[in-house]
Amino acid sequence: MQETTVKAVQETFAMVEPIADQAAEIFYTKLFELDPSLESLFKGDMKEQGKKLMRMIGIAVKGLSDLESIVPAVQNLGRNHVGYGVKDEHYDTVATALLDTLAAGLGEAFTEDVKAAWTEVYMLLASVMKEAAKEVA
Repeated sequence: MQETTVKAVQETFAMVEPIADQAAEIFYTKLFELDPSLESLFKGDMKEQGKKLMRMIGIAVKGLSDLESIVPAVQNLGRNHVGYGVKDEHYDTVATALLDTLAAGLGEAFTEDVKAAWTEVYMLLASVMKEAAKEVA
């Protein structure tokens, strides 16, 4: 992964962090609009779920500078998601919801280059998660 990609993702996530609660709400609203059946996968308090989501994204984004250091955690996340009922096709829905959330949260800062960087990072991490999920499926 190129340094410019990592930098774009890290810099724009730093812009989203101050509005993390709102971003999480936008994300889940969009996710459930795209696929209402996904709502049944979430059993707990959605505000708390949103905090966990933003915390995990933050850890992953910070770890992009040393990708190998976060791969085991991303693999564990993929394996754990199998138990929640997550299927491969859900990752595409999450990608769309994530990009829409970033567009809403970043406004004009969500350029084509930023979108491409986030897409590359998400697709890479999602592929690691999906491969790990196959180990337990």
